[in-house]
Amino acid sequence: MLVAIAPPPVPTGKIKSFGPFGPSYEVGKVLRQLEDGDWLIEITMVESAEKAEYRLTHLSEDPDAR
Repeated sequence: MLVAIAPPPVPTGKIKSFGPFGPSYEVGKVLRQLEDGDWLIEITMVESAEKAEYRLTHLSEDPDAR
């Protein structure tokens, strides 16, 4: 039996950066849950508008962009 799991809340629209000095990205929508229980989130790079997938656990550790 397949059990539907509600996606976690994410700070959609928030601007964060990869670590304290990394490039900035905008948090997008939840994409899907991974086998290990983590979630993939769509992000958009601020400078290039390139979209990518990023793990929620990593996103949660990144600081807000300055």
